[in-house]
Amino acid sequence: MKYRIAMWAGAGFLIAVGWALYAFATTPPAMTFGDPMMVLVELTCPIVFAGNHFHFGISLYWSLVANAATYALLGLMVESMRHRLHHAR
Repeated sequence: MKYRIAMWAGAGFLIAVGWALYAFATTPPAMTFGDPMMVLVELTCPIVFAGNHFHFGISLYWSLVANAATYALLGLMVESMRHRLHHAR
């Protein structure tokens, strides 16, 4: 179960890295509120949604860590439920 949670955390980290690379590779108006891709960013990186909602900035490194931690917690919940459902049969 530890490896599955680590895979969830790794997936969250890679998703945040992918959005960071997208932001660095595109032209300057990218990743602003006018960008339609921002909806996908907010769905896949919850720290971005929290930052926009509560009006605080977050550095790239902390967003990578926060996204990995968020996905690890999500993975812990999903894997715990999966484990319980599997043993209930």
